[in-house]
Amino acid sequence: MDSPHSDTTGSVLSSPSVSSSGVFSQKRADIHNNETTTRHVKRPSAVTFRDPESCDMVQGESNSNYSETQSMHAAEQSIERNGKKGSCYRCLEGNQFTEKEICIVCNAKYCCKCVLRAMGSMPEGRKCVTCIGKKINESRRASLGKCSRLLKQLLNELEVKQAMSSEKTCKANQLPPQLVLINGEPLNQYKLHVLQTCQNPPKKLKPGRYWYDKVSGFWGKEGDGPCLIITAQLNVGGRIKAKASNGNAKVLVNDREITRKELWMLQFAGVNCEGKPSFWLSADGSYQEEGQKNEKGPIWKKTRIKLFCALLSLPVPPNVANPAGEDVSQRTLEQQVLLKLLLVGYQKSGTSTIYKQAKILYNVPFSEDERQNIKLKIQCNLYGYLAILLEGRERFEEEVLLENRKLQFADGPGSSGGASQIDGKTKYSLSPRLKAFSEWLVQVMVSGNLEVIFPAATREYAPFIQKLWNDAAFQATYNRRHELQMLPRIATYFLERAVEISRTDYEPSDMDILYAEGTQSSNGLSSMEFSFPTRERESFIDGYQHDPLARYQLIRLHPSSLGASCKWVGMFEDINMVLFCVSLTDYDEFWLDSNGVLINKMVASKQLFETIVSHPTLEQKDFLLILNKADLLLEKMEEVPLTRCEWFHDFNPVISHHNNNLTASVAQRAFHYIAVKFKRYAREILKWDHNENSFINNEFSTTTVTEASTTS
Repeated sequence: MDSPHSDTTGSVLSSPSVSSSGVFSQKRADIHNNETTTRHVKRPSAVTFRDPESCDMVQGESNSNYSETQSMHAAEQSIERNGKKGSCYRCLEGNQFTEKEICIVCNAKYCCKCVLRAMGSMPEGRKCVTCIGKKINESRRASLGKCSRLLKQLLNELEVKQAMSSEKTCKANQLPPQLVLINGEPLNQYKLHVLQTCQNPPKKLKPGRYWYDKVSGFWGKEGDGPCLIITAQLNVGGRIKAKASNGNAKVLVNDREITRKELWMLQFAGVNCEGKPSFWLSADGSYQEEGQKNEKGPIWKKTRIKLFCALLSLPVPPNVANPAGEDVSQRTLEQQVLLKLLLVGYQKSGTSTIYKQAKILYNVPFSEDERQNIKLKIQCNLYGYLAILLEGRERFEEEVLLENRKLQFADGPGSSGGASQIDGKTKYSLSPRLKAFSEWLVQVMVSGNLEVIFPAATREYAPFIQKLWNDAAFQATYNRRHELQMLPRIATYFLERAVEISRTDYEPSDMDILYAEGTQSSNGLSSMEFSFPTRERESFIDGYQHDPLARYQLIRLHPSSLGASCKWVGMFEDINMVLFCVSLTDYDEFWLDSNGVLINKMVASKQLFETIVSHPTLEQKDFLLILNKADLLLEKMEEVPLTRCEWFHDFNPVISHHNNNLTASVAQRAFHYIAVKFKRYAREILKWDHNENSFINNEFSTTTVTEASTTS
């Protein structure tokens, strides 16, 4: 891959409230000792942001009385309040007719004067600050992301959009998978994701018990008749039970006894239901009696059947757009197969970049919410890059001042250097106004609260970014940016356009999205579906003609979700291929593992590779090894030899006597060398597994290992 950016991800938080004077403030709730004041709004740690010119910087406020041992279900929480019925839970004013905002966790209600003080910057949507991180009240799930009129009056359009997006996407607000049972079997996180992201998912899914007919796609609450027809053949839930829908028609369809309404529908469609028959009904409406080979139907093709179903309140399949103009029911099962690709790799191996490249390459659009979150993340990253530079500026300034002191001491008190020392100015010195902004931004970065100031920071501090970029001291620092190890390589791409990116009307391009760090969700996994181009001249890729009817699903499992035991991998038993990504530039870098031990990242990738390859769930699966960041390998090898990694101790390429500098051919040899190391290691792993099985079964057979493919 060409993109040298990292894989670190993170969520984008909403901004604190912005007062009319333009001062950032996530205000502390007023807590009084008298008995007439609510105690519900006691806050955990909060952060206050001041105007840079005031020199009042970030301060952490802790509350030792905050308890984390409350019940998981918000409906069981008790809220202590002494106000009259219908009054605000904070100021105790108003009545039942006063417009209020409701906390989606504890149902506390706040008037327009108290909403922002009680809920702060809404990093997880409409929650009291004491409810942040807790599961929502499930009765409020249907209202997630639906903004009230009150919020629209208090916040601008951008802030409302970000708060509602956070409310829908944050981890704490997601539906707990174990509370959804399908055919008696609780879901796990992956299967819930499959259910919610299929082509026709169940609408407004809530905790409960459901039945699902995998063959036809019929769906309903356990004990009730069908209410929806969703995507068929999903690998979720257990085997359907005959009495799943509490039917009493004495007719079985896909092993489920149907209801009377369904029986009337089949009879109206001309299906012979005499003698307690058993039918197999497919997703396209074609059917056949059990034990017979003559397929009939499809019943959904008849308009009168759809009208009859509407009268009986029975579901019909949703219309599926077919750009080719062919009848979907005529497509064979082989043409409808969804091939699933699992993309994994160690921290910052490039899986995030590959995932975004696939979306752009195969024209899978980013949603409006995704683009907005990416925009805020890019702007947040920009402020982080600026903070690193400003921190470096302080160091450079101190070094020059120290050197001036040494020169003054050497020349004596009467030397000409005295004026410079008294003045205290260097080429790295900022103006007082910019210095206040610089100190504030560095403190925000150090405190770890950089994301909290967005999106309002783009409105308040864009003028400072422009003045900072034009400042000679900052430019002097920027010219020494390669000395700042914390500044990522890709930062230059965004810093060169700092003024443009800091504006409120900035819209990220596809290239911006591709280069941006931390724009993928860290809450487990991401997935997308795509197909190869349908036009004949575009269906040939790398000399191979792809089936235009084939569909693919790319699933990216976030590195933080792998863990030491790779427990999530067990959820991917239906994967067709595993794409394992390795960063070629990791050979001299180190990372703290799950036990807090410093480990070489290339060795860590090797260990993760062994864990993935030998995982029982992925037995007999195809693997594709992706060697990423090949374009940076030569540059890295000019600074650090490949042998810095203990696993590569035997790398000894022949270098020309006429030119001692490394050449592209040496980097290519290194690339090939690393590919072969992983190939041989894969052979060792599979041979070890095979020998272990042979020992158990007391037999031996030859194992063939297919050479792993590599790509740059």
